[in-house]
Amino acid sequence: MPAGQRASRPSTDALRAPDRSRLYEQLAARLLDYVEITGLRVGDRLPSERDLAEALQVSRTSVRQATIALEVRGTLEVRHGDGIYLRSLPNDSGHLMELMTARHRLPAILEAREALETQLATLAAARRTAADIAVMEQALDAMAADIGAGGLGEEGDRLFHEAVTQAAGSPLLADFMAALAVPISETRRSSLGEPGRPPLSLRAHRRILEAIRRGDAAGARRAMRHHVKMVADIGLLRWAAAEPGGADNPGGSRAGSAASS
Repeated sequence: MPAGQRASRPSTDALRAPDRSRLYEQLAARLLDYVEITGLRVGDRLPSERDLAEALQVSRTSVRQATIALEVRGTLEVRHGDGIYLRSLPNDSGHLMELMTARHRLPAILEAREALETQLATLAAARRTAADIAVMEQALDAMAADIGAGGLGEEGDRLFHEAVTQAAGSPLLADFMAALAVPISETRRSSLGEPGRPPLSLRAHRRILEAIRRGDAAGARRAMRHHVKMVADIGLLRWAAAEPGGADNPGGSRAGSAASS
């Protein structure tokens, strides 16, 4: 068992509080410094979210945003109910290649989401039942409660999209969505991890629900398309757009269009 996993409360002595501008980025940089200063190895556990927040003198929400940013980059792994673990060293070229692969795969995943989910929303508006609407409402209530408690609303988000798929009544499209479940969950977590994103996402989901509730197929399609465009506005794709020639690659152009939608 790695040394980091043996200690129940790892020391936070090497951490210091950051300035407040661009806070989550500064926190991510502090955590990378901490990894190097303390000599953590891959598989070791970092201090808990609570301990990190106390040591850095910031909220747990800010720490969560920073750890998610590093998780998206492949440096950390956040195991719910277990802790935060070092997945790769900051200068690990192997994980950098994994990150590059993920970055170039994201636009294709988002294209598939837009194609499938806009059609599912359209069908759901035409075929929904009162029971379907009730399940969607419950999912968004769960999402709102989680966000209100400082979470990201991931589970409610997932349940809402499952309810839309169920309401659409298309077994083949449901199979396609099931096949994409893992990459879709990656885009969901990346999007909800953006600072300030969860409440915006909740409002977008409510617009989708209202269009489906009133049977407005065209409105449901537009609302779902707007939502997926927002999902596409994530740091990993903005990084691609910022690179030389980024505007010419799929990731760069998509991130730019999402930001302006």
